[in-house]
Amino acid sequence: MIPAARSCSTLLRRRLTRGREEGNAIVEFCTMGILFLIPLVYIMLAVFDVQRAAYGVSAAARDAGRAFVLAPSVGDAEVRAREAATIALADQGLELQGFTVACENGGCLQAGSSVVVTVDYTVPLPFVPDAIGGPLASVPVSSTHRTPYGDYRESKG
Repeated sequence: MIPAARSCSTLLRRRLTRGREEGNAIVEFCTMGILFLIPLVYIMLAVFDVQRAAYGVSAAARDAGRAFVLAPSVGDAEVRAREAATIALADQGLELQGFTVACENGGCLQAGSSVVVTVDYTVPLPFVPDAIGGPLASVPVSSTHRTPYGDYRESKG
């Protein structure tokens, strides 16, 4: 009877240990953590780049409008505005890509007129080569700022 009792206890032990998991939780946690963490970090990097560009073009358009209005002549105004936009974007680590200046209500640097400055920038998505994505893997960002010259100022244009 002793051999039969051993076989019954062996079978019982095998049945009890079949349904148990032994140490797989840490491996599963690490694997799932990495699978979810990598896309999350990538999305955060992309959002941070777009936010940096949005802040940069907003500051560049505002500073360019101010520099244009404070210039002594129309010829100097456009050069100063472009330089102000370049410096504002350089503060964010960006280069000036698209820049337009338009004068409204009677011309540039005239009493009662205003200057509209538009700055455009295209943010490439991080870690995407141009051969794969090109313009499809980028986010366009632009900012427009209107700066009034003033009704009671001397016309310089």
